[in-house]
Amino acid sequence: MSKPITDKEQQVTYLKERLEIFLEVLDAIDPETTELEDIDRLIQMMDDLEDKMEQFNAREK
Repeated sequence: MSKPITDKEQQVTYLKERLEIFLEVLDAIDPETTELEDIDRLIQMMDDLEDKMEQFNAREK
């Protein structure tokens, strides 16, 4: 397991990178051939991002 990110700039950079990955995956999806599993993976990616954001916010307090 990796060391927790506590530096605010590193947290923002991490979230930006993860969001960029999400957007790249979203752009690559063909709406005509997208399977339910693909949509579930996208939802999971967003849930993971939200969880990480909440973890970062909790560390600030």
